[in-house]
Amino acid sequence: MQKTSSRLLSLLSLLQTRRDWSGEDLAERLDISPRTVRRDIDRLRELGYPILTFKGPAGGYRLDAGTRMPPLLFDDGQAVALAVALQTAAGTAVAEDAARALATVRQVMPPHLRRRIDLLHITVVRPPQDLAPARVDGQVLVDLGRTIRACEELRFDYVSDPNTAVAQRRRVQPHHLAAWHDRWYLLAWDLDREDWRTFRADRIRPHTPTGPRFVARDIPGGNVSDFITSRFRGSHGTTAEWPCRGEVILHLPATDVAPFAHDGTVEHIGSDRCRLALGSWSWTALAAAIGRFDTDIEVIGPPELATAFADLATRYTHAAHTTRPDTGSTR
Repeated sequence: MQKTSSRLLSLLSLLQTRRDWSGEDLAERLDISPRTVRRDIDRLRELGYPILTFKGPAGGYRLDAGTRMPPLLFDDGQAVALAVALQTAAGTAVAEDAARALATVRQVMPPHLRRRIDLLHITVVRPPQDLAPARVDGQVLVDLGRTIRACEELRFDYVSDPNTAVAQRRRVQPHHLAAWHDRWYLLAWDLDREDWRTFRADRIRPHTPTGPRFVARDIPGGNVSDFITSRFRGSHGTTAEWPCRGEVILHLPATDVAPFAHDGTVEHIGSDRCRLALGSWSWTALAAAIGRFDTDIEVIGPPELATAFADLATRYTHAAHTTRPDTGSTR
């Protein structure tokens, strides 16, 4: 049987993989008794994890959102992956926050993991100056996301030309928060100009309180990705189109996806979900590129992308059961 600390980590990982678990399912997966499951759930609650209990014949558990950040538990692979992602974010708009997060994570790592992290020396190649990431306050992104979700009018000061630093008062109906080339943009209906506008998030200073609620409009063309790229493609010299382009919903925050989306666009649609539009030279390559985000994926379209995911799944399943010639073992 697993040691208590290892078992708690396994239990927490299971609770994160799907919304609801019955006590019997957890006991079977962990090879422990339902009584031990209940004790371990109580231990996780004592650590600060908000785990809800459901009544019923079998009973059930759900990991809920809490009011404070509990201690984070990672296995070795997750800890290394987190450190790599934070180092890679050095060239993005959240570089300073990523560096502080990496220092915090490294400080609490056990020595053997810290040595592995210290061996990683990742060089981040910055984009051309006209596409360089711009530092944006994370709280601004949170505020914009909240007003979009609530359909509330937004007032803010906006510096359209950083050389003059002259702020203009804007009044808009915010509709979408999207990332393109490591920059965050607010897509909104400008109430004074009566037209759609895009605003750099790093140049927005929101005012409080927000304005009245509004009924959301349909964006031109109905597609955020196409609208954003059509606005900026010419100005940034990005005229070439990928032969294969698709859209998916990723079960990750937009801030986690944006630094690795390259020339794709990322749309914020919730605290733990985002829409990614990306292109590649083939449907298989596109499916593989999206799969590297290591999360649940919902294909919006086109059908060719869904077919590519199915083809890759068949190949990977075959590879997982292929005999290795050097050892004669199977995986």
